[in-house]
Amino acid sequence: MVSTELLVQSIINGLLLGGIYVTVGVGFALVFGVLEIIDFAVGEYVMLGAFTGAIVAPILGGEGLFVVPIAFVVFFLVGVAVQPFIHHVTTGDRPMPLLMGLVFTFGLATFLRGSVLTIFGPNTRNVPTKALSGGIDVTGIGVFPEIRVVTAIVGVLSLVAFMYYLYRTTGGTAIRAIAEDRDIAGLMGVNINRYQSIAYGVYAGLTATGGVFIGLIYAAGPGMGLQYTAFAFFMIVLAGLGYLPGIIVSGVVLGLVQSLTSIYLGGDVVFFALFGLIYLLLLVRPEGLLGKGEVA
Repeated sequence: MVSTELLVQSIINGLLLGGIYVTVGVGFALVFGVLEIIDFAVGEYVMLGAFTGAIVAPILGGEGLFVVPIAFVVFFLVGVAVQPFIHHVTTGDRPMPLLMGLVFTFGLATFLRGSVLTIFGPNTRNVPTKALSGGIDVTGIGVFPEIRVVTAIVGVLSLVAFMYYLYRTTGGTAIRAIAEDRDIAGLMGVNINRYQSIAYGVYAGLTATGGVFIGLIYAAGPGMGLQYTAFAFFMIVLAGLGYLPGIIVSGVVLGLVQSLTSIYLGGDVVFFALFGLIYLLLLVRPEGLLGKGEVA
């Protein structure tokens, strides 16, 4: 018999997980829309963010939360530096720009993962926190770690701030114009290179920030990136290609599927359940759960 208390705990844990996945998915979806690439390096930015937390937090008195703004700024600058190379391989007279972008980001992901393995070795590292080491007791349901609750809140707030920038500022309007039609945006005077750099920088910064929180919840390991790359693909397909608000729904669904599958079927079948769900979705609703994305 299924325990009601365990079921409620699993659902709440899934919702909390979904909050942080939203942070990773929204940047990935933005880059897909603005740069027209599928970035295989997304999971490695998560991994690098987690490692940044593990390395820098002890220097800052053992508090991983202090690393969050640092990670955002550092990886924003990294993203701004990397974007011109992506632009170079996906524009001009080169054939199959989408494939060129895939190959470039796959090589970047391999380089980043190999570099971390070489420098730090294969072992995982914890990201310490003193401020959020306790739990929140919900009477009749259970105790939920503070770090998971705060992580979910930060994930949702990050998405709200990002959507405000995208829909209420001049820079956000320019980025959306590029996502709609790069050529027409250029004819209207939008500086394509500048705003693509900003978009990729924000994406890298948000994703690394998510990595710090994921490191706080679990740990930092050089092999963790592949898992989050797969999760990012899952979210943009479920949300509907090019439909950013759908990332909220897809992040929550991802968290729930992961939590419930792990509890009732085992952690080994999580990916089987996720990609089975994607397969069914592509068959019956290829434009995403909300029906507002491009056909996958």
